[in-house]
Amino acid sequence: MIDHVSIPVRDLKLSAGFYDAVLGALGLRRMVERPATIGYGRNYPEFWLNTRPGMPALSADWGAHVCLRAASADAVRGFHRQALASGGTCDGPPGDRQAAQTVYFAAFVRDPDGNRIEAAHFPK
Repeated sequence: MIDHVSIPVRDLKLSAGFYDAVLGALGLRRMVERPATIGYGRNYPEFWLNTRPGMPALSADWGAHVCLRAASADAVRGFHRQALASGGTCDGPPGDRQAAQTVYFAAFVRDPDGNRIEAAHFPK
């Protein structure tokens, strides 16, 4: 249903370092780089960073929430570990969560701008 997602960041270089590590843990790589945007994906860019240098810092109750699929619970743990090591903050440690229809394994982090990013592994 959704083809791609873009989130705003104040400092593209800082955010690129963060997302290279965090998205790399989920098997995504930097695929497109332009002066004000970077696109990540597996086969085509699905997750974009867009520079918004005048954007104020986001408080804990603001910002985008994007959930990315992880291939395993270990990938979720790696995502969380990389996020914390790269300047992100924990917004929900790795663990089981109750969704509308099933229990899944996920972790939530805030990027350096305050956007909330989730990695989730759903049982088969």
